[in-house]
Formats: sequence, C-alpha cells, structure tokens
Amino acid sequence: MKYISILRGINVSGQKKIKMGDLKSLYELMGFQDVVTYIQSGNVIFDATAGNEFELKSRIEKSIEKKYKFHVPVEIRTNRKFENIIKNCPFGSVDLAAEGTKVLVTFLSSIPAKDKITELLKHVVAPEKLVFSGRDVYLYCPNGYGKSKLSNTFIENKLKVKATTRNWKSVHKLFELSMGE
Repeated sequence: MKYISILRGINVSGQKKIKMGDLKSLYELMGFQDVVTYIQSGNVIFDATAGNEFELKSRIEKSIEKKYKFHVPVEIRTNRKFENIIKNCPFGSVDLAAEGTKVLVTFLSSIPAKDKITELLKHVVAPEKLVFSGRDVYLYCPNGYGKSKLSNTFIENKLKVKATTRNWKSVHKLFELSMGE
C-alpha cells in the first residue's frame, strides 16, 4: 500500500536537521519500497506491505529517534486518504496558482475532544475559515498563513494533540507523487 508520511518540525531554523537523502535511506533500511522525498520539510512517499498507519508511524518515529537522537512527530496517511482530502475540500475548487498557499491542511495525530474543537473554533476570525474532517483540519487563510493566529503550534496547544500542516500545493504534489505522476 502507498503511504505519505509528514514529519513535523525538521529543518526549521537549523533545528532537527535531516537530509532528505539520509531520510530516504533510513526508510529503505526499514524495508519500505519506492521511497520518494519531497522538499526539505520532511515529506516521504513510500510503499509498505505490512502494518497500519499507527504501527508505521511508531516504527518511523523510533527509527528517526534512534538515528538522530531527537524525537520527530510523524503523521501518516494513505494516498487514497490524500485523494479524499483533495476531493472533499470544503472551500470548493482551489486555484493552485492563486490560493495554493492560502488553503492548508493540518494533519492531527488523533481526533480531538469536542470541547477542544469548540474552544479552537472561537479563535477563527473571518475571513479565515477552519473546518474539521476527522483527523484532518482544513484552513483557509486569505491574508496568508504567516499572518494567521491559526498556526500549527496554536492548533496543537488548543486541541492538545500533535499536528503538522502543509499547504494545498504540497498536499496536491504529495498526492501526485504517490500516484507516480
């Protein structure tokens, strides 16, 4: 089965540095096939014949920690889940060129408690939008993600779950790469 793993917080401001070539080799040492990395923020597409998302996540996190001596939270979704994320975007069709960095998906480690979701939604200020879909959160930040209060860290703190965020261009590219395009 084809998976996409998304690492949180590597190669940011010189912290938790991991070269993509080294990361690819590590995945191959774990027995994954057809490993492809995408940009330096820690996106890896791979095939695995055994295990589910949560088992694979644990294996990858443990292998990274053993090799690099620091913990990196990892989120994993199948390429079919990515396809559904794209198909079910609550903001309609998104022009990748014009709004590919204004629409984002935050991948959560677990479904947050309802009271935490309610609390986070209180912080969404129009024209921004935030929509939950299981372990994934759609964000629309028309003035730019860098200007939004709805940062990855803010969402993690409010929901009390680990998360990592990718913009719509990256979500599309990861899906395309997972399909061999």
